Amino acid sequence: MNADAVVLDIDGVVVDVADSYRRAIVESVERVYDRTIRKEDIQLFKDAGGFNNDWELTYAAALYVLAAGEGYQQSLETFTDAIAAEGGGIEAAEIVVRTEIGARATERVRRRWDRESLRDVFQQLYLGSDLYRALEGSDPDIEWRGFIHDEPLLLDPDTRDVLTGRYEVGVLTGRPAAEADIALERVGLEVSADHRFTMDDWEEGKPHPRALRTLAERFDADTIVFVGDTLDDVRTAVNASEVDPDRTYHGVGVLTGGLTGDTGRGKYDREGAAAVLESVNELPSLLE
Repeated sequence: MNADAVVLDIDGVVVDVADSYRRAIVESVERVYDRTIRKEDIQLFKDAGGFNNDWELTYAAALYVLAAGEGYQQSLETFTDAIAAEGGGIEAAEIVVRTEIGARATERVRRRWDRESLRDVFQQLYLGSDLYRALEGSDPDIEWRGFIHDEPLLLDPDTRDVLTGRYEVGVLTGRPAAEADIALERVGLEVSADHRFTMDDWEEGKPHPRALRTLAERFDADTIVFVGDTLDDVRTAVNASEVDPDRTYHGVGVLTGGLTGDTGRGKYDREGAAAVLESVNELPSLLE
């Protein structure tokens, strides 16, 4: 697989977020509503699509919990399948709830659905007290170390050096810019502002192809490999190929996020992945 440029997602590719972002989702809902989903259920939302933003995934998980209290009786798998059928994302989740429990019950859910509080708790849990003060600009309610410090590195230094030595390297992530900076600094990956997209740089989010196509243009690359850990990452590359047929986009899935084993491989393959790797550290061999 030849490539002129390599674009990396961060979460689940460069750093492991199982005990940071994903834990923050579960515990934020628990702290606000005294009920929550299981950590392994988060992947159901990711597979449904449209939840590259983990704040919005938190809101959707809370929406399910609140709807269940108003008579919604479907399983979480059925809920997320219905979200996928509506096109994915938080707006689709709202449609599913309204369709299933009706307008009056939905209004009661909405009155309790406090997205601002969910986001604030999420940030406190994830960042910890010191980073929360620095990045959010206010004092936290709790003194906390922060889950961000529990993110094992997935990108080996040798892999980083091979990729940056042989290819143009960019980043495409749903993280806010400041949190992306922290992760990239930890792995020693220097990426210029022109060669990365974060949550702060585009509104559409994955799997919309604009950011990936823009990076390809900035690299003046004919062939681009995008490595991610979710189906939306692969869909982003597939969508870029459709809108930009003069270039070749390869979506590569890794099994270091929520998708694992033969089941994960099968899901990636069905979405059109060009390859599936055990980790990003197999990428140099694939490219050679």
